Amino acid sequence: MGDKYLTLSELNLEGQLLGFIGGEPGKYKYLQLAVPSGNVEIKLPKELRRLLSSSLVPGQQIRVCGHSKVDSRTSKIKIKAYRVTPIDACPKQDLPPQTKARIMVCQKGGCLKRGGKGLLSELEKTLCDRGLLDKVTIEHTSCQKCCSSAPNCVLHLGKKKYKNIHPEAIASLLESHLTE
Repeated sequence: MGDKYLTLSELNLEGQLLGFIGGEPGKYKYLQLAVPSGNVEIKLPKELRRLLSSSLVPGQQIRVCGHSKVDSRTSKIKIKAYRVTPIDACPKQDLPPQTKARIMVCQKGGCLKRGGKGLLSELEKTLCDRGLLDKVTIEHTSCQKCCSSAPNCVLHLGKKKYKNIHPEAIASLLESHLTE
């Protein structure tokens, strides 16, 4: 008695993604690909299912590398992918979109009494003078639990966090971050 499936070959297909089928969202078992000869169902390995269903969109051009097998009883060909990559019209670097810097300024009693309002207005004035006000989001927060160092201000630049720095220093950090 032989194996039910006989391996045919490795293959590379290019076409338009029609969508995902089989299973629940994020765990789709198959993708449908439109190729010149018709539509093809391609099985996805478990490790690719969640990643692909969140990163690919129907209508996108993709390249699928996989293995094809034939069922010896029914003569149906089954394709299982091991790599799926988008095809871009022009190759681009995978740079994450530039997120706005975030400045969180405490607006609770202790910080306000110790100069929080002045800090906020000086910060807005400094950023406006340097043309940086539109490149940052200023959030008014409740207590940041650092009352001994009031007024509290936290600058988030990407994954970096700066606490209790002067508005001029914030502007300088923003300028150097945005020119990188």
